[in-house]
Amino acid sequence: MARPPRLDLARTPQHVIQRGNNRAGCFFGDADRRFYLKCLAEAATRRCCAVHAYVLMTNHVHLLVTPSVSGAVAAMLQDLGRRYVRVINTIHGRSGTLWEGRFKCSLIDSENYLLACHRYVELNPVRAGMVDHPAAYFWSSHAHYASGRANPLITEHWIYQGLGTTRDERQTAFRSLFDEPLEQEVVARIRKAVNTDSALGSEEFMNAAEAQLGRSVRVPRRGRPPKSITGKLL
Repeated sequence: MARPPRLDLARTPQHVIQRGNNRAGCFFGDADRRFYLKCLAEAATRRCCAVHAYVLMTNHVHLLVTPSVSGAVAAMLQDLGRRYVRVINTIHGRSGTLWEGRFKCSLIDSENYLLACHRYVELNPVRAGMVDHPAAYFWSSHAHYASGRANPLITEHWIYQGLGTTRDERQTAFRSLFDEPLEQEVVARIRKAVNTDSALGSEEFMNAAEAQLGRSVRVPRRGRPPKSITGKLL
């Protein structure tokens, strides 16, 4: 059975996960990570995608990105994948695919979940036990926002820019977001949405997205509906 097309709306942020094939590594050294970011920046510019946040893990990547037109994120990742895999295979003497065939993504409600998803992305190395704080992990967007280490790949979302009227105010407010861990219920909702290619947002956001796309954007229910003793659906 064919998979339904991804949820994709212009000017609506998407949380993207691209994993290594069979959960294998997709970076074999820091030079690979630098080359990936170079390829990402060029593909994002070519396909008119704004990259707001990212983290490069050992065997997968998280991105928070807003496309200017529908289909731009998929085109960006296709451009990126072709170039990156070809060069990495040549350098490391390998062959075949590097990434899973289908990336995961979810639509994100900017007003209610943009910053939560941003924190989720940059906190990945902490949850994985690699570092104690996102500031200690080099291969993410965190330093751009928290300490002003300018990153030309990054396009700041208007939600972040609303954290303060000056750069120092925004950085201070952003750092304070990491004083406490994300609530487990929020982490679970973000994971469920992205792993089921669903949307994450308020009821109003969900309804508006469904009206534009003409189909459900919600996390699918699993299993059969419960039955009463008489056999009627509850």
